[in-house]
This record gives sequence, structure tokens and C-alpha cells, in this order.
Amino acid sequence: MDYEIFDLGDVTLQSGVTLPSAFLAYKTYGKLNENKDNVIVYPTAFGDQHVQNEWLIGDGMALNPQKYFIIVPNLLGNGLSSSPSNTPPPFDRANFPQVTIYDNVKLQYRLVTEKFSIQKIALVVGWSMGGIQSFQWGASYPDMVERIAPFAGTARTWPHTFVVLDGMKAPLMAAVDFDSSKLHQLTSADMRPVGRVYAGWGLSQAFYREELYRELGYDSLADFVAGVWEDSFMKMDPHNVLAMLWTGQFADISANPCYNGDFEAALKNIKALACIMPGSTDLFCTLHDNEYEAKFIPNAVLNPIESIWGHFAGRGINSADNKLINENLTRLLALHING
Repeated sequence: MDYEIFDLGDVTLQSGVTLPSAFLAYKTYGKLNENKDNVIVYPTAFGDQHVQNEWLIGDGMALNPQKYFIIVPNLLGNGLSSSPSNTPPPFDRANFPQVTIYDNVKLQYRLVTEKFSIQKIALVVGWSMGGIQSFQWGASYPDMVERIAPFAGTARTWPHTFVVLDGMKAPLMAAVDFDSSKLHQLTSADMRPVGRVYAGWGLSQAFYREELYRELGYDSLADFVAGVWEDSFMKMDPHNVLAMLWTGQFADISANPCYNGDFEAALKNIKALACIMPGSTDLFCTLHDNEYEAKFIPNAVLNPIESIWGHFAGRGINSADNKLINENLTRLLALHING
């Protein structure tokens, strides 16, 4: 096991449901310095585990473990932290409670403060649903978080993105005739069409038109869809996926007792220096959504990733995109924080 477990005890979620013996899986990179001020929190995205974040961590990179103490907490529902697949009855599989982004960040805060006694975070960074968590950290703990850097992630799930995620959920519901009482019957084979649905959203029209999948070693479109999308989704537990889809669909940094749905107030309350990096061709976490959000964040800059890799410009696959993200993070971390 290349990660650690932080036991949370019985946790009352935003929904009011108490999840017994909850836990966060996390991995750390580097050492916490004496002042405890070299901390970077880097939450995982939908379907990802800490390993998928490691492309952005390394010597000589912005997220340098020689310099920073980097904490990668795993999203609830991802199979490592408390999830439908690892929770005993009565909260196993389809009975797993609904978990919000707010819940995730609140529990990550407990990890950071209770386990490590950290009071200041130099940076919260994340891709996609990891990006939403970085916005949530900035809104929930404005005096603690000095910088945020969401890439290919928005501060809430806008209606179109909700519909995209609903489209990913639909094949799983169709597999049980839209009868939620039969959800326990789902298997990983039912994930195959979910991968096909996502294939049209993860990458841009230009990516497919220019056949960039050939750079990844696939000779045909059919091989690429089967080899990447079907294969990666069939490795996921369908109940974990449904749990994470719910978290994604209802993500909103203002949907909590702090802001009571006042989205603009939540954005305005983010004190952190913010470097927001939308993918220029992202089809469902769009540049326009981030442009709107950035207007309300007092110390935000918008640095789009000019790329035809769509949402996956932030996935650590295309070297030009990776270089740009790393350069932006290097600049952001070099900025002095007043006070």
C-alpha cells in the first residue's frame, strides 16, 4: 500500500446522514518544514487516485518535494477513501450516502489540521473535480489558503456540465431499467458504455479531427475508444462512479451553511491569489464559465491552456500542456503573500 489512512470516526455529512468509521486515504510527498508553511494540497479528480496526480510532482518542478510538503487526499467515493466499494453494510454499494465537495474539503481540513497541525496552506491545486475542491478550499478557509490553482475545473457545476454528467450516469441506470432498487446488480461490464459517452466530452473536436490518438499509439478511432475509454472505465466500480457523479453534479462552492447558495459572495470571499487555467477547448468545464467566476475573485488571473486536448489538457498527457501548467504554478508560488 503506497498511501496512508486517516481515520475520521463517525462523520455527519451535509445531507445529515452519519457515515460510520469514515476515512481518508492520502499520500504525502516531501517533508513538512519547521514553520509548517511549505504545504501544498492537491486533491484528486473524478475517478482518479493519488497516483494519477504524480505527473505534476517532481524535483525541478513547481510541485517540488525537495521544497514543499505535498498532501494528496483521495476523493470520497474513489475506492481508496470511504467509498461504496469499501464501506460495510448498511452503507455499501448503492446505499452509500451522498457526499458533497464541501464534505470532502471539510474532511481534508481535518486531515491537515488534526494530523499535521498545519495552519497555513501555500497552495491548493487540482484538475477537474480537484479544481472545484481548490475553489472550495479558498471559499471555506479564506484566511488559511494563500494560493489556489484550479485547472480545467469550475467553482460550481453549471447546468450544461450537470447534463454531461447525467449522460454518463444514464447507461448505468439503463442497465437496471432505471429501477434504483436494482442498482446492486451493476458490474464493471456495465461501465463500458459510460466510457463511450465520456469519449465525446473528454477531448475536443479538433483532437479527433487531427487524429491525435495516433500519438498515443492507436491506429484507429475504434481502437482508441475501446483501448482508452472503455478500458479505463471498466476498471472502475460502478457504485463508486455513481457516488462521484453525484458529488460532481451537485458541486457548488456556495451550497453550504457559509454562503447559503450565494455563489458570487463565495467567489468574492476567496482571498487567495488565484491562477485559473481553463482548457481553451474544454467542452464541459469551459473557458467562459471560468471567465465569469474569475471576475468575482479579488486576486484572480485567468491563464487559459491553449490546447486542442479539451478537458484532458489538464490530465498530464500532452507535454506542451504540462509545461504551461507547471510554468504557471512556478510563477504563482513565487508571488509574495502580503501579511
